[in-house]
Amino acid sequence: MKVLIQSARILDPNSPFHKKTRNVVIQNGRIADIGEKNYQADKVIKAEGMLLSPGWFDLGTGVGDPGFEYKEDLESVARAAAAGGFTELAVLPNTQPAIQTKNDVTYLTQGNAGRLVQVHALAAVTRNTKGEELTEMIDLHQAGAIGFTDGLKTIWHTDIFLKALQYLQKFNGVLIDHPEDIWLNMFGQMHEGITSTELGLKGMPAIAEEVAISRNLKLLDYAGGKLHISRLSTARSVNLLRGARKKLPVTCDVAAYQPLLNDAALASFDTNYKVNPPLREKRDNEALIKGLKDGTIDVICSGHVPQDVESKNVEFDHAEPGIINLQTTGANLTALAEYVKWEVLIEKISVAPRKVLGLEVPVIDVDAKANLTLFDPECQWTLDEKNNLSKSANSPWFGKPIKGKAVAVFNNGRQKIDD
Repeated sequence: MKVLIQSARILDPNSPFHKKTRNVVIQNGRIADIGEKNYQADKVIKAEGMLLSPGWFDLGTGVGDPGFEYKEDLESVARAAAAGGFTELAVLPNTQPAIQTKNDVTYLTQGNAGRLVQVHALAAVTRNTKGEELTEMIDLHQAGAIGFTDGLKTIWHTDIFLKALQYLQKFNGVLIDHPEDIWLNMFGQMHEGITSTELGLKGMPAIAEEVAISRNLKLLDYAGGKLHISRLSTARSVNLLRGARKKLPVTCDVAAYQPLLNDAALASFDTNYKVNPPLREKRDNEALIKGLKDGTIDVICSGHVPQDVESKNVEFDHAEPGIINLQTTGANLTALAEYVKWEVLIEKISVAPRKVLGLEVPVIDVDAKANLTLFDPECQWTLDEKNNLSKSANSPWFGKPIKGKAVAVFNNGRQKIDD
């Protein structure tokens, strides 16, 4: 089927059509033509005011498959991702068993030939993500793992962290770490501050993240290698990375919701706002936005961590952290666009994550493979029981009106187009 995307604004820093409004023809999985002519097509998408970019890539998606399929499986996460505008996912290893063998990597990736949304494996650095014993990372790399991380868990063991940096240099691999001092955060429920004191909840101090980042940067300087810090949340973390980037090969990301929400949201004890790293203070929000604007923060990720009802509909102290956010990341971007230019935001969710992982970056040009996301920043909609494609519903935006929605995605010769 020939599809015409009519009058979309193209945002792709690698494209000769960057920031230009053009008609784009897609046929047989490729971009057949780009121009201003009135092309004929089987399907016409009127895209005035919409943004066309390389397909969005999520750097670090939480999935329950294998082991916790009742929270999210590979089929449900692919559906939610496509609806949210993502064409590729790098999946975290926090499953049961953890993604730590060749067979585990193959399990995740074996269906890619027939998928619209491509699934990539981020393999565990340590066995069972416990931080005590290294996995066979060279074998995992050869099996197709595109990065190495303990995912939602920090690599707390200093010697293991150091050896991982050295080991990965054999094939120019990237080490991804969730920075957290687990002892400082022990029993913590939310950001340590005035709100946590008022609510009587044990706090997770900003310094728990900052100490871990400082340690990681010093080890990187000592050992060499490539390091990516995931999900920044504090103002000082941003400043640490801003200084380090001048001399070290380090990159970082932020969850799309983190600059938009702060700890005041937890005043009602709504467990859907309980995340790790926790929602911080307004000054941290401002620092994260500044980091996005000045290039300190390379990547925006969804921060998608599905949790079933039994994990959220409990007392706050017992609730598991996490937000489902694949379908609502676009709405987060629309809110962030009040402070950061669209071309900057789009680059951080499409081009930058692939660069961090050393993957091929799609380009919007004639005869290129069609790996595209069409996004309408003005679309008003509501995430509810009817259109939620995740198996879980732990979202603070559930049932609330939001703005910004993916209209179509194209990848691997396949497509999803909203009616």
